Amino acid sequence: MEALQLAKQSGSVRKGANEVTKSVERGLATFVVIAEDVEPEEVVVHIPKLCEQKKIAYSFVPTKMDLGKAIGMNVPCTAAAVENQGGAANAIKDVIAKTTGRSGGEAKAEKKEAKPAAAPAAPAPKKEAPKPKPPAAEAKKA
Repeated sequence: MEALQLAKQSGSVRKGANEVTKSVERGLATFVVIAEDVEPEEVVVHIPKLCEQKKIAYSFVPTKMDLGKAIGMNVPCTAAAVENQGGAANAIKDVIAKTTGRSGGEAKAEKKEAKPAAAPAAPAPKKEAPKPKPPAAEAKKA
């Protein structure tokens, strides 16, 4: 929560499930926080899978209200994505290390290594036999 407060003050944080989804899909998010008490769950259930695909660290907090307060809102918030860590870089690295079991630097190095490997060369397309052309009489009728 403290890391989110610092990021909000000195960096940039996106709020809400839709904004977080966009940030993750675009690869702008560095850390994502999701509330556990979201109803219906379908609103945020896709976010962890997206984060795993993009190799972005994510964590859960118990309530929407706590998450909203942490990012300076007086209303509940379902999810938040840190795009620019600002002065919270060290605090966020610590949180990432605790949640994933590795340091933030290792996660970034792994992300960089994964990008070239993620785009394997496509196999050469198989050549198919040319399709027979319709007889000229049928072509004129059509």
